[in-house]
Amino acid sequence: MKAKKVLFINQEITPYVPESEMSHLGRVVPQLIQEKGYEIRTFMPKWGNINERRGQLHEVIRLSRMMLIIDETDHPLIIKVASIPSTRIQVYFIDNEDYFTKRLMAFDENGKEYDDNGERAVFFARGVLETVKKLRWAPDIIHCQGWMCSIIPLYIRAAYQDEPSFANTKIVTSLFSEKLNGSLGENFRQSIEFRDVKSDILDNYGKDFGFMDLQKLAIDYSDGVVNAGDGVSPELIEYANSKGLPVIDNPNDDDICQVYEDFYDKIFEGKSE
Repeated sequence: MKAKKVLFINQEITPYVPESEMSHLGRVVPQLIQEKGYEIRTFMPKWGNINERRGQLHEVIRLSRMMLIIDETDHPLIIKVASIPSTRIQVYFIDNEDYFTKRLMAFDENGKEYDDNGERAVFFARGVLETVKKLRWAPDIIHCQGWMCSIIPLYIRAAYQDEPSFANTKIVTSLFSEKLNGSLGENFRQSIEFRDVKSDILDNYGKDFGFMDLQKLAIDYSDGVVNAGDGVSPELIEYANSKGLPVIDNPNDDDICQVYEDFYDKIFEGKSE
């Protein structure tokens, strides 16, 4: 049996955010995989620098208005959708006024990291997974790209493990060279708690849990890893290898579809190197 449903959870997708290594792959990989005959869904945060009018985003009422409780505070989940021009790709956007609408991506207008980036990642992870449940769609592969997606593998394995939508799902994590050095926020430990996920799981990592640890957390609950960009930390690649995970280097655009398709099938079928 081959994987035929792929859920792409992307931190960035062009043309909604500026062109980068990550946003380029966020656009190209889903398109090529879809053209290969796979059924896909694509999600990303509704960053504050996204022009909703130009991108033709609109709210999906039937999926929106769920309240997510994070650190004992209610946060409304807003789902918006748009189609990438000249493609058949529909993108679902996770939005919330506190975390995304009025703010940029990882850094503010002055180039300072937001001090609640960890909490924002928690909201994004839960927002995506709750929406996929509502769609009644069961992906064979979930492909996470970017630090904002790093909590998703943990939640699938330890909080949503009994959900039919994710019962047989395999997880691929793409690593990029992301220059984030600040704290994940004072409330991150409390915020990550959900169902069977408790804050003491972070005790298995660095004393001051930071972005490097966040990516190691993603690796620990993934089934395969992609070295997706120039300058990815060798420590992370070595860490993935030490876990015995399949690891591939990102191919060029001419080969990317076949390489990713083969990788997805190997991960889904449980084949080793």
